[in-house]
Amino acid sequence: MSTAADVRALLESQASPANGLTLCTGSYGANPANRLPGMAREFGSRIHFAHLRNTTREGDGSFHEAEHLGGDTDMVAVVAALLDEERRRRDEGRPDWELPMRPDHGHALLDDVGKPVNPGYSAIGRLKGLAELRGIIAALSREPAV
Repeated sequence: MSTAADVRALLESQASPANGLTLCTGSYGANPANRLPGMAREFGSRIHFAHLRNTTREGDGSFHEAEHLGGDTDMVAVVAALLDEERRRRDEGRPDWELPMRPDHGHALLDDVGKPVNPGYSAIGRLKGLAELRGIIAALSREPAV
């Protein structure tokens, strides 16, 4: 599963709402053919979980972890699509309207540096990513000032 076409084929093979998707913006974002905001909108009704991380692609096809708001994926547009899907589900009265989302693969910062952690799973770096994503959610959810 690495492209929108792969996801489409899987979801079309079994129409059950239980057959859903974990939208990992890092894994799908590593492929330059994928447009993550469009994938979030197209597959929104079948997304069961969002794993929000970012990557930067290199010219040779390789990629590396990036800051949540600093890579090649437009994280603001992805979060906006996910929030739109939540609103749609809530308006339908669905009990599963709230999409679980998790930041991941934070950078080692401050006290995290030198601690024995699995790469990408530093406490402070992940908290920084969570704060950035919550800021996006707050900004996009805010009612316009009159």
